[in-house]
Amino acid sequence: MSVIEITSEDQFSDLTSSAPSDQLLSLYFHTPWAAPCIKVNEVYTRLAAENPSVKFLSINADNLPDISELFEVATVPYFVLIKDDTILKEVSGADPNDFIQALNQVQIVTQTERQQKPQAPLAATNTSAPAPAQEAATQPQEEESEESLNERLQQLTNAAPVMLFMKGTPAAPQCGFSRQLVAILRENQVRFGFFDILKDDSVRQGLKTFSDWPTFPQLYVNGEFQGGLDIIKENLEEDPQFFQNALEA
Repeated sequence: MSVIEITSEDQFSDLTSSAPSDQLLSLYFHTPWAAPCIKVNEVYTRLAAENPSVKFLSINADNLPDISELFEVATVPYFVLIKDDTILKEVSGADPNDFIQALNQVQIVTQTERQQKPQAPLAATNTSAPAPAQEAATQPQEEESEESLNERLQQLTNAAPVMLFMKGTPAAPQCGFSRQLVAILRENQVRFGFFDILKDDSVRQGLKTFSDWPTFPQLYVNGEFQGGLDIIKENLEEDPQFFQNALEA
């Protein structure tokens, strides 16, 4: 089965609502400017060909922000595995092996359920995002080591040429400082990736040490920390071409 590129909310709604209750759906959120997505695109296409029983959907997070908001996508690449209107797994990060592992785990569970249980009736269509699986919610999460966290932060800060770590999302900032920095980036026509620190406290706390900066938002260019709102304002006052020069440095 080939990857289905989602081009509208209506198409997404039709495909997800018409899926049988035992159909595993894979959602892949990406953007054309995020370098990690280029590698993941190839892997995702291969996985779709190798797993015909799974419906693989591809969603441009920039072009379809409402769907991204629905699933609280904080960064790309981002994967969501759904079955029977329930989120089974969510995977964030540039390493496709993490998604492959999650996909294999879910498929094993799905096959076991088919063998042990009669097929459940088709669930009613839900216009909101699927609810997280109860088992996943109750399982304690392993504490992330400092080394693992720093490696993840390194990947996140390099996820896009310009990365904004903010409270909320560009469409719905959760603090005035984040809102102002989003406005500055847009006024200067800077394409940027973002990460909602309110969704991951490990990133929120770890980034303070990683960048040696205690507050948010924080802006990175080419993996290098540039500062918070006030520093970016000062840099733009001194050099109106600050963003262009930082990207070319």
